[in-house]
Amino acid sequence: MSRTNDLCFTPAAVLAAAIAARELSPVELMNAVLERLDGVEQRINAFAAVDREGALVAARAAEAAVLKGGPLGPLHGLPVSVKDLVPVAGLPTRFGSRTSDAAPAKEDGAVVARLRAAGAIPFGKTTTPEHGCKSLTDSPLTGVTRNPWNLAHTPGGSSGGAGAALAAGVAPLAIGSDGGGSIRIPASCSGVFGLKPTFGRVPRYPTANAWAQWSVTGPLARTVRDGALLFSVIAGRDARDPLTVFATAEDWLGQLEGGLDGLRIAWSPDLGYARLDPEVRRLTTAAAQTFAELGAELVEDGPGFARPTPAFMTMFTVNFANVMGPHLRARREEIDPYMVSLVERGQRVGAVEHLRAFEVCSQLQLTLARFFERYDLLLTPVLAHPPLPVDHRMLDGITVDGEHFPEMRDGYNPFTFPFNMSGNPSASVPCGFAAGNLPVGLQIAGALGSEGLILRVAAAFEAARPWAQKRPAF
Repeated sequence: MSRTNDLCFTPAAVLAAAIAARELSPVELMNAVLERLDGVEQRINAFAAVDREGALVAARAAEAAVLKGGPLGPLHGLPVSVKDLVPVAGLPTRFGSRTSDAAPAKEDGAVVARLRAAGAIPFGKTTTPEHGCKSLTDSPLTGVTRNPWNLAHTPGGSSGGAGAALAAGVAPLAIGSDGGGSIRIPASCSGVFGLKPTFGRVPRYPTANAWAQWSVTGPLARTVRDGALLFSVIAGRDARDPLTVFATAEDWLGQLEGGLDGLRIAWSPDLGYARLDPEVRRLTTAAAQTFAELGAELVEDGPGFARPTPAFMTMFTVNFANVMGPHLRARREEIDPYMVSLVERGQRVGAVEHLRAFEVCSQLQLTLARFFERYDLLLTPVLAHPPLPVDHRMLDGITVDGEHFPEMRDGYNPFTFPFNMSGNPSASVPCGFAAGNLPVGLQIAGALGSEGLILRVAAAFEAARPWAQKRPAF
């Protein structure tokens, strides 16, 4: 194994400590990441843009700061990728869309500014489907992104470039966003860790709708500790995002210690309505049993809410009708056909139907609040099916265990979007591989504000069933 590959698969926390101890140069690390990117990018297509020159300038400045001997931030000298829905000054924000502005962003998003303040180097923008619209990552602008574990399959979406880059060893940390599963789905498909925070925990500035409550920004990493390290940097109040008004800056790393003794954890393989691929059921059931082996009381139970797909799709499609509707008439042929279908569906939604969808969200939140009075956490699969082939058409729906689902969110990711509707935090942890070397993830969900407990339990599960030692051999 080369020095480059060893560095590229070393945990972020270890790299940060080595840089602070002057055992590793930020320049050497950045060169290793760029070399790794050059070796894999043609096959996985995980990046929409890379700022090589700016990254090396920043790495040299980080090295000079180390030699100067002053205080260093917790991410000093670490390369971080950023999903191409979040602005990075000097790079265009294209949203995976040909209808977007190709001019470089003039201002960092709030999260990117926090990365820089912590010493990190945002070096590139990772691919996304058009405006993050689906659970595969391909777009009219950047083409198809592939899974490093099996190049014929998707790394998930919509933060698929982030997941693929991490799995392939291109940078130790990634920023993603999640409006229906878009951090947890690629984490599951790519065999990495991803956390969707509670609404209002991480600022989303700039955003066209500061009151939108279903999409959040969060961390992806190859280990739970690295995810907690990144989360500690990006979480906290920002006056430009009204939903962060009660958010606190916390040391999430300090909450990783402790076992599972005394915890009461529910396990639901179907949430009462989902149909599960048999191999996914086997892997996730075995993973759930590990929590009992670690000392928790494990009970097969679920929150008991009705299938929320119609309400979610109402909100989801109205959002895209607003964002992409103005482009539909003049530029229809340049837009993803799935996006076209979402826009047209959203344009048919009336105001009362839209309002009632938010009422479903409120009822879902109350149902989960009562559920988490009885249980500390809820375990589910992340996806009902292993990662799909890259040529799968979202408009075709999906067949799971012999049943066809015309609506993909019913058949593929029925477990993720309810927690966007309710605002509850949830994480994806790798729990095994299905046939074809396809990663499968387990979801850990908790009460509002329970990220510390989720991280602690995820770390305990990782210690019992470590996953980061395995690397894709593509």
